[in-house]
Amino acid sequence: MTTPKTYHVKSYGCQMNVYDGERMGELMAAQGLVAADADQADLVVLNTCHIREKATEKVYSEIGRLKLREAGKPMIAVAGCVAQAEGEEIARRAKVDVVVGPQAYHNLPDLVDKAAKGELGLDTDMPIASKFGKLPTRRKVGASAFLTVQEGCDKFCTYCVVPYTRGAEVSRPYAAIVDEARALVDAGAREITLLGQNVNAWGDDDGRGLHDLIIALDRIEGLARIRYTTSHPNDMADGLIEAHAHVPKLMPFLHLPVQAGSDRILKAMNRSHTRDSYLRILERVRAARPDIALSGDFIVAFPGETEAEFEETLQLVDAVGYAQCFSFKYSPRPGTPAAELVDQYLPEAVADERLQRLQAALGRHSQAFNAASVGRRCSVLIERVGRKPGQMIGKSPWLQSVHLETSARIGDLIEVELVSAGPNSLAGRELVAASA
Repeated sequence: MTTPKTYHVKSYGCQMNVYDGERMGELMAAQGLVAADADQADLVVLNTCHIREKATEKVYSEIGRLKLREAGKPMIAVAGCVAQAEGEEIARRAKVDVVVGPQAYHNLPDLVDKAAKGELGLDTDMPIASKFGKLPTRRKVGASAFLTVQEGCDKFCTYCVVPYTRGAEVSRPYAAIVDEARALVDAGAREITLLGQNVNAWGDDDGRGLHDLIIALDRIEGLARIRYTTSHPNDMADGLIEAHAHVPKLMPFLHLPVQAGSDRILKAMNRSHTRDSYLRILERVRAARPDIALSGDFIVAFPGETEAEFEETLQLVDAVGYAQCFSFKYSPRPGTPAAELVDQYLPEAVADERLQRLQAALGRHSQAFNAASVGRRCSVLIERVGRKPGQMIGKSPWLQSVHLETSARIGDLIEVELVSAGPNSLAGRELVAASA
């Protein structure tokens, strides 16, 4: 196999995978490779997610499609959590050329060189040494950029593979994060979203927490907005809650997964919070920032979930009034404790029906939140061109997608009145343009 000259990275799953995919692309570009479409690239990197069974199936389907490509067989690299979970087995089953885990992708150039010589490029180690120091400097980004500050998880929820595929919780050094944030702003970012499996678990040996990091980023000239995701209720510290009241650039949005509304199910999931403790956290957050938009994650049909326990989840949804949410049917992942509860699996028809009811409830609250936003005046960060002539699309402070006609460019912050709301977006009218 010849050394590739072009590359394509396709990322599945979470925002951390998006960040990792961008970094792998930068690694390839630093080696002189040129970005190309998946149907033309010499090297295709599939940056995978292992959270749900269908995500894994999509990877194998994509591998099969690539091998039938009319333009010729590319070198195929499987990266991310599926690579970590399945290791050499994925190379045997799917005959791919490179397998690299999420803690080893800084070695991707060497693995590609090895594959070009006809050997399997395999690295699924989880070294203690940070990979981030071996990655290229950030150069060109969009108006909004991701920045990983923490990886791994020590919570061991019974349904989740993250502790096994991403490893233990590790926080990146404070100075390295601030330096990368400055580099992102220099490269064009106006908004930075701090990422971690449990991002609010970030901390360092000097006793600093995520709120200290946010305060440092708030001082960066040219940065207009700060967000963070995904948080765990157990790590929602006082300082972080207070930051929502006092840090001007921290946006009024919080993604805080709860997963279920039943205390028995939460305990079976090994979540370290109860329904009431979760609601008390949200009360404190709303006291600090009354206009905050709340988001979360839910799993329905966890093994043994009764109809009454599912009803508790619906009641929690009504009590909170989420602005947006992610919801899923329980998906057994090999090696997790919940996967062993085979005799308690719910019928697929029951899981489907519960998911539909939950999503209908979440949709009502999301639409209500959007409808209540009509008439608000706020800043909108322009992120991309819309489908209609003269139309641009941006994000409100509450992470709502806003469509409007404007001559503003990507990266501009403009003042907008929100004039109408749909289920998934709002329409805005430009008022006074802010400085770019």
